[in-house]
Amino acid sequence: MTDKPDRSGSCILAGLALAAMIACTLPSASAHEANKRVADANALATSDSASRGAPQSARRSVARTEKGPYYVDFRARTAASWGHAFVWYGKTSERAVEVAGLTPAGDTWAYVLGHLTWVPSETGASYGDLDPDYLTASYRVYLNEADAKRVFAYIKKLQASSPVWNAETTNCTGFIGDIAEYMGLKVPYRWQRPENFVNSLKDMNGGRQLVRLTSE
Repeated sequence: MTDKPDRSGSCILAGLALAAMIACTLPSASAHEANKRVADANALATSDSASRGAPQSARRSVARTEKGPYYVDFRARTAASWGHAFVWYGKTSERAVEVAGLTPAGDTWAYVLGHLTWVPSETGASYGDLDPDYLTASYRVYLNEADAKRVFAYIKKLQASSPVWNAETTNCTGFIGDIAEYMGLKVPYRWQRPENFVNSLKDMNGGRQLVRLTSE
């Protein structure tokens, strides 16, 4: 990894303009903090709507053949500019879900500076991650208990070892791409729009729903 070349005054002016634009569209810091929580039944509603709409017999069949007791859901949502990619993960029998993703710590200025250099990161839920209205793409895969323990531990480790964010080199699609790769999934080119990344991830893996990790 190499340092980015020094930017000219035009980049600074562009950054200021970008900051002004984002400041008009980003939610307040208090709203940002309010959304850093575990999702409840309302946040999970859209992800489960398809299975609820199927006949009871069909739901039971799918559960037996394609689902495990745990899951990782690769997701993308809208944002003020580029969008954001992140994961939900948890147990299928529980409404609560954990969220992991890589974002700049703070709001407007951290995001702008993150296009020029590395800035401190946050790796939990960010504003909009729990709102189904912002969702643009989703690819959910299921795991058995043993594999889920390994994957969930890897996600926690990745969160703890991701102290910085940069729009071009250390970003949200790269973060969830590391999780997908650990799970043995085929991973697309990472530096693309989050929605395209998640859809490509699903397509490259044939929409498979059940993941089995290789032995350690």
